[in-house]
Amino acid sequence: MCIINENVYSSLESGEGVRLNLGCGRRSREGFVGVDRLALPGVDIVADLNMPLVDLPDECVTEIYSRHVLEHVDDLLPLMAELHRVCRPDARIEIVVPHFSNPYYYSDPTHVRHFGLYTFFYFSDEEDQPRRKVPAFYMDQRFTVEDVKIRLLKRSILVRPMANAMEWLINRGIGCLDWYERSACWICPAESIRFVLRPKKVSEAVARQSLAA
Repeated sequence: MCIINENVYSSLESGEGVRLNLGCGRRSREGFVGVDRLALPGVDIVADLNMPLVDLPDECVTEIYSRHVLEHVDDLLPLMAELHRVCRPDARIEIVVPHFSNPYYYSDPTHVRHFGLYTFFYFSDEEDQPRRKVPAFYMDQRFTVEDVKIRLLKRSILVRPMANAMEWLINRGIGCLDWYERSACWICPAESIRFVLRPKKVSEAVARQSLAA
Protein backbone atom coordinates (compact mmCIF):
# COMPACT_ATOMS: atom_id res chain seq x y z
CA MET A 1 0.00 0.00 0.00
CA CYS A 2 1.05 3.61 -0.45
CA ILE A 3 -0.28 6.72 1.30
CA ILE A 4 -0.29 9.42 -1.38
CA ASN A 5 -2.08 12.15 0.56
CA GLU A 6 0.24 13.66 3.17
CA ASN A 7 -2.74 14.78 5.24
CA VAL A 8 -3.39 11.14 6.11
CA TYR A 9 -0.03 10.98 7.90
CA SER A 10 -1.01 14.04 9.97
CA SER A 11 -4.29 12.41 11.00
CA LEU A 12 -2.54 9.18 11.97
CA GLU A 13 0.16 10.99 13.94
CA SER A 14 -2.36 13.11 15.81
CA GLY A 15 -4.17 10.02 17.04
CA GLU A 16 -7.55 11.46 16.09
CA GLY A 17 -8.42 8.40 14.02
CA VAL A 18 -9.36 8.11 10.36
CA ARG A 19 -12.46 7.02 8.45
CA LEU A 20 -11.80 4.78 5.46
CA ASN A 21 -13.81 4.52 2.26
CA LEU A 22 -12.64 1.20 0.84
CA GLY A 23 -12.78 1.00 -2.95
CA CYS A 24 -13.79 4.65 -3.29
CA GLY A 25 -13.14 4.95 -7.03
CA ARG A 26 -13.11 8.53 -8.28
CA ARG A 27 -15.39 9.84 -5.54
CA SER A 28 -14.50 9.23 -1.93
CA ARG A 29 -17.23 9.73 0.64
CA GLU A 30 -17.08 13.15 2.26
CA GLY A 31 -15.03 13.11 5.45
CA PHE A 32 -13.46 9.75 4.59
CA VAL A 33 -9.98 8.75 3.45
CA GLY A 34 -10.32 7.25 -0.02
CA VAL A 35 -8.72 3.83 -0.52
CA ASP A 36 -8.51 2.25 -3.95
CA ARG A 37 -6.27 -0.01 -5.99
CA LEU A 38 -5.67 2.75 -8.56
CA ALA A 39 -4.33 6.27 -7.95
CA LEU A 40 -7.50 7.94 -9.22
CA PRO A 41 -8.50 11.53 -8.41
CA GLY A 42 -9.83 11.58 -4.85
CA VAL A 43 -7.83 8.53 -3.75
CA ASP A 44 -5.70 9.11 -0.64
CA ILE A 45 -4.31 5.60 -0.15
CA VAL A 46 -3.43 3.20 -2.97
CA ALA A 47 -3.88 -0.33 -1.68
CA ASP A 48 -4.66 -3.82 -2.89
CA LEU A 49 -7.21 -5.15 -0.40
CA ASN A 50 -5.84 -8.65 -0.94
CA MET A 51 -2.65 -7.52 0.80
CA PRO A 52 -1.99 -6.36 4.40
CA LEU A 53 -2.64 -2.69 5.17
CA VAL A 54 0.92 -2.34 6.42
CA ASP A 55 1.03 1.47 6.67
CA LEU A 56 -1.99 1.67 8.94
CA PRO A 57 -1.17 1.22 12.65
CA ASP A 58 -3.30 -0.79 15.05
CA GLU A 59 -6.57 0.82 16.15
CA CYS A 60 -6.26 3.94 14.01
CA VAL A 61 -9.67 3.68 12.28
CA THR A 62 -12.96 4.95 13.67
CA GLU A 63 -15.23 4.09 10.73
CA ILE A 64 -15.16 2.11 7.49
CA TYR A 65 -17.51 2.37 4.52
CA SER A 66 -17.40 -0.05 1.60
CA ARG A 67 -19.93 -0.22 -1.24
CA HIS A 68 -19.80 -2.95 -3.90
CA VAL A 69 -16.13 -3.71 -3.30
CA LEU A 70 -15.75 -6.88 -1.24
CA GLU A 71 -17.22 -9.02 -4.02
CA HIS A 72 -14.00 -8.27 -5.92
CA VAL A 73 -11.65 -9.34 -3.09
CA ASP A 74 -10.04 -12.79 -3.43
CA ASP A 75 -8.76 -13.08 0.15
CA LEU A 76 -11.70 -11.98 2.27
CA LEU A 77 -10.67 -13.62 5.56
CA PRO A 78 -7.22 -11.95 5.70
CA LEU A 79 -8.88 -8.63 4.84
CA MET A 80 -11.37 -9.05 7.68
CA ALA A 81 -8.48 -9.76 10.04
CA GLU A 82 -6.77 -6.56 8.88
CA LEU A 83 -9.94 -4.52 9.35
CA HIS A 84 -10.23 -5.91 12.85
CA ARG A 85 -6.62 -4.93 13.57
CA VAL A 86 -6.83 -1.33 12.33
CA CYS A 87 -10.26 -0.60 13.84
CA ARG A 88 -10.81 0.81 17.29
CA PRO A 89 -13.12 -1.21 19.56
CA ASP A 90 -16.06 1.13 18.91
CA ALA A 91 -15.45 1.50 15.16
CA ARG A 92 -18.42 1.25 12.80
CA ILE A 93 -18.05 -0.82 9.63
CA GLU A 94 -20.72 -0.43 6.94
CA ILE A 95 -20.55 -2.89 4.04
CA VAL A 96 -22.84 -2.99 0.99
CA VAL A 97 -22.41 -5.98 -1.33
CA PRO A 98 -24.48 -7.86 -3.94
CA HIS A 99 -26.99 -10.36 -2.62
CA PHE A 100 -26.63 -13.85 -4.07
CA SER A 101 -30.04 -13.61 -5.75
CA ASN A 102 -29.07 -10.61 -7.89
CA PRO A 103 -29.16 -11.97 -11.47
CA TYR A 104 -26.80 -9.27 -12.72
CA TYR A 105 -24.08 -10.26 -10.24
CA TYR A 106 -22.95 -13.14 -12.44
CA SER A 107 -22.29 -10.97 -15.51
CA ASP A 108 -19.28 -9.20 -14.01
CA PRO A 109 -16.12 -11.29 -14.59
CA THR A 110 -14.32 -9.48 -11.75
CA HIS A 111 -16.81 -10.71 -9.12
CA VAL A 112 -15.33 -13.55 -7.07
CA ARG A 113 -17.98 -14.03 -4.35
CA HIS A 114 -21.54 -13.19 -3.41
CA PHE A 115 -23.12 -12.63 -0.02
CA GLY A 116 -26.13 -13.70 1.99
CA LEU A 117 -27.80 -12.98 5.31
CA TYR A 118 -25.41 -15.12 7.37
CA THR A 119 -22.09 -14.30 5.65
CA PHE A 120 -20.68 -12.03 8.35
CA PHE A 121 -22.07 -14.13 11.19
CA TYR A 122 -19.26 -16.54 10.30
CA PHE A 123 -17.02 -13.94 11.98
CA SER A 124 -19.22 -13.71 15.11
CA ASP A 125 -19.20 -15.62 18.38
CA GLU A 126 -22.06 -18.10 18.70
CA GLU A 127 -23.75 -16.05 21.40
CA ASP A 128 -23.86 -13.08 19.00
CA GLN A 129 -25.50 -15.09 16.22
CA PRO A 130 -29.25 -15.41 15.58
CA ARG A 131 -31.19 -18.62 16.05
CA ARG A 132 -29.52 -20.28 13.06
CA LYS A 133 -25.90 -20.89 14.09
CA VAL A 134 -23.01 -20.99 11.63
CA PRO A 135 -19.36 -22.04 12.09
CA ALA A 136 -17.08 -19.32 13.42
CA PHE A 137 -13.76 -21.12 13.68
CA TYR A 138 -12.13 -19.87 10.48
CA MET A 139 -10.29 -16.99 12.17
CA ASP A 140 -9.61 -15.71 15.67
CA GLN A 141 -10.89 -12.17 15.15
CA ARG A 142 -14.55 -11.53 15.97
CA PHE A 143 -17.18 -9.00 14.93
CA THR A 144 -20.73 -8.33 16.00
CA VAL A 145 -23.40 -7.80 13.33
CA GLU A 146 -25.23 -4.71 14.51
CA ASP A 147 -27.64 -4.44 11.59
CA VAL A 148 -28.46 -6.15 8.29
CA LYS A 149 -30.87 -4.98 5.59
CA ILE A 150 -31.69 -6.23 2.10
CA ARG A 151 -32.49 -3.95 -0.84
CA LEU A 152 -34.69 -5.53 -3.47
CA LEU A 153 -34.07 -5.28 -7.18
CA LYS A 154 -36.60 -2.82 -8.62
CA ARG A 155 -36.39 -3.44 -12.34
CA SER A 156 -39.30 -1.31 -13.49
CA ILE A 157 -41.61 1.43 -12.25
CA LEU A 158 -44.51 -1.03 -12.39
CA VAL A 159 -43.07 -3.40 -9.76
CA ARG A 160 -41.60 -0.67 -7.54
CA PRO A 161 -44.61 -0.20 -5.19
CA MET A 162 -44.89 -3.94 -4.54
CA ALA A 163 -41.10 -4.27 -4.11
CA ASN A 164 -41.03 -1.35 -1.67
CA ALA A 165 -43.77 -2.96 0.43
CA MET A 166 -42.03 -6.33 0.42
CA GLU A 167 -38.69 -4.70 1.25
CA TRP A 168 -40.23 -3.07 4.32
CA LEU A 169 -41.74 -6.40 5.37
CA ILE A 170 -38.63 -8.55 5.05
CA ASN A 171 -36.42 -6.00 6.81
CA ARG A 172 -38.56 -6.04 9.97
CA GLY A 173 -36.23 -8.59 11.57
CA ILE A 174 -33.78 -11.36 10.94
CA GLY A 175 -36.56 -13.97 11.01
CA CYS A 176 -38.26 -12.24 8.08
CA LEU A 177 -34.93 -11.97 6.25
CA ASP A 178 -34.30 -15.66 6.83
CA TRP A 179 -37.76 -16.50 5.40
CA TYR A 180 -37.08 -14.30 2.37
CA GLU A 181 -33.79 -16.04 1.54
CA ARG A 182 -35.30 -19.50 1.97
CA SER A 183 -38.62 -18.93 0.24
CA ALA A 184 -38.88 -15.78 -1.87
CA CYS A 185 -35.53 -14.45 -3.05
CA TRP A 186 -35.70 -16.18 -6.45
CA ILE A 187 -39.22 -14.86 -7.05
CA CYS A 188 -38.39 -11.30 -5.98
CA PRO A 189 -34.58 -11.05 -6.17
CA ALA A 190 -32.45 -8.63 -4.18
CA GLU A 191 -30.08 -6.01 -5.49
CA SER A 192 -27.82 -5.80 -2.44
CA ILE A 193 -27.40 -6.52 1.23
CA ARG A 194 -26.08 -4.03 3.77
CA PHE A 195 -24.29 -4.93 6.98
CA VAL A 196 -23.19 -2.80 9.92
CA LEU A 197 -20.45 -4.47 11.95
CA ARG A 198 -18.47 -3.64 15.06
CA PRO A 199 -15.13 -5.26 15.89
CA LYS A 200 -15.32 -7.30 19.06
CA LYS A 201 -12.14 -6.42 20.91
CA VAL A 202 -10.71 -4.78 23.99
CA SER A 203 -8.73 -1.57 23.49
CA GLU A 204 -4.99 -1.71 24.01
CA ALA A 205 -5.25 0.72 26.94
CA VAL A 206 -7.80 -1.48 28.74
CA ALA A 207 -5.70 -4.55 28.02
CA ARG A 208 -2.62 -2.91 29.54
CA GLN A 209 -4.61 -1.93 32.64
CA SER A 210 -5.81 -5.51 33.05
CA LEU A 211 -2.27 -6.85 32.79
CA ALA A 212 -1.02 -4.27 35.29
CA ALA A 213 -3.74 -5.25 37.76
